[in-house]
Amino acid sequence: MTDAAAGTLASRVAGKDTGSASVYSSVYPGELSAPPLRVRLATAEEFRDAAASAARAQREWARLPAPVRGQVVANIGRLVARNKEALSRTVTRDIGKPIAEARGEVQEIIDTCDFFLGEGRRLYGQTVPSEMPDKQLFTFRNPVGVVAVVTAGNFPVAVPSWYIVPALLCGNGVVWKPAEYAAASAHSFYELLVRAGLPEGLLNLVYADGEQTFAGLDLALGEGLVGKVGFTGSTEVGRRIGELCGRHLQSPCLELGGKNPMVVAPSADLDLAVEGALFSGFGSAGQRCTSLGTVIVHESVHDAFVERFAAAVSAAPVGDPTREVVYGPLLAPKFAERYETYLDWIGAHHTVHGSSAVGRITAADPRAGFVGDPEDGLYYHPVVVDGVRPDDDLFRQETFGPIVGVTTYRTLEEAIELGNLPGYGLSAAIYTRDPQEVFGFRTGNGAGMLSVNNSTSGAEAHLPFGGNGLSGNGSRQSGMWVLDQFTRWQSMNWDHSGRLQKAQMDVDHPVAELDFDLPA
Repeated sequence: MTDAAAGTLASRVAGKDTGSASVYSSVYPGELSAPPLRVRLATAEEFRDAAASAARAQREWARLPAPVRGQVVANIGRLVARNKEALSRTVTRDIGKPIAEARGEVQEIIDTCDFFLGEGRRLYGQTVPSEMPDKQLFTFRNPVGVVAVVTAGNFPVAVPSWYIVPALLCGNGVVWKPAEYAAASAHSFYELLVRAGLPEGLLNLVYADGEQTFAGLDLALGEGLVGKVGFTGSTEVGRRIGELCGRHLQSPCLELGGKNPMVVAPSADLDLAVEGALFSGFGSAGQRCTSLGTVIVHESVHDAFVERFAAAVSAAPVGDPTREVVYGPLLAPKFAERYETYLDWIGAHHTVHGSSAVGRITAADPRAGFVGDPEDGLYYHPVVVDGVRPDDDLFRQETFGPIVGVTTYRTLEEAIELGNLPGYGLSAAIYTRDPQEVFGFRTGNGAGMLSVNNSTSGAEAHLPFGGNGLSGNGSRQSGMWVLDQFTRWQSMNWDHSGRLQKAQMDVDHPVAELDFDLPA
């Protein structure tokens, strides 16, 4: 699969290397001058072939008892735990994620496996009472067949595990299309997955660009080879995938972007709120779907909060992701180019805090306390933009990078309205000591995930993860809830009465005196 000397990776379909479309050069964003990793990209037809391979292997895989499949999930967890440090360092070297966050991401795979190994013994159906005598009703979870998983590279191993692990547990085959710029992380994770006891061809790794992936999905769906599509990425691409799946009468699992608000109430612990805003706004360089978009601060504590937040951001260590920093480089050149367009949205009515400059960190525009040498990497100054307005692009649009807006509110109702206004609905947070505000915020905010006195970022393997509105189609990952994405319910009735009993027609109804009245 890998020619280490040449620094080339290839897709893996039915146990063989493939990829005949073109070659992608993946650069390390912390050191652009380093030799790039070459990635052989696959064609639409090769994507379809991967789905066919998964479909062939899936039939036998689904016949294995679910507890046995759960043991394979346990094996995945043990292999990842054994290789935790190596995989973490690959993630850091691949996309520039700080090593502490990379270790946390790899731990999330282990936690996911720990949870789902037990679900192999809990893929419960139900025995349902019938309205007829001598008749039994049952429900069963059946695998969907083949799951096509398309993931972004900001969480190159944890998010794929949210799809792949439960999909395999439920008896499905998988085609995984990771982000090209995170190919090394995907390769390493794939190597661990296939050594856990999976039959050859059940899990296929396909590197492909967006258009070939889309065309490959269309082919595979049209031939009935894919029963579910899971996608994590931008809202724009999610719309296209949703439309494609709809044409084939499929409902995808879409985990999209976010413009996640954090409300800071008058009673909030401001130091705690600043700590949460710093982590959720600037951890991973703001390149999470759950990253903080706008802090909505009560006008009575606005000045105090901004003063503390600006100081914390200004002091945050930025730089070499192998060291102790809040964030490292942006993921890839295309994200740096896009981020610079967001900086153009800063207007005259805004006040900027957080660093000595705006834009890329260079010798000409240095940042105090930078860790390492910024000249050869995609390192950017953190930006806090105070005074954002509801009609600003900075307020309404997702800004994938180290930039956070601040605005004010007077009433909780206004804060809720502001939080919902951009139309995303992934994650939201409130800092308050008032239980009434907590539950008022919970009732009014439309996000799929809420935090109280905690950041907008952070997920646990046994909780549902997902959003609404522009953030997704209501599907959920993680925990027992994701099982509904990778199984389909089948009902069965078993009539052992020896005669044909017709539902709704041959039902016995007890005789009741419904016109009876007690004496006055």
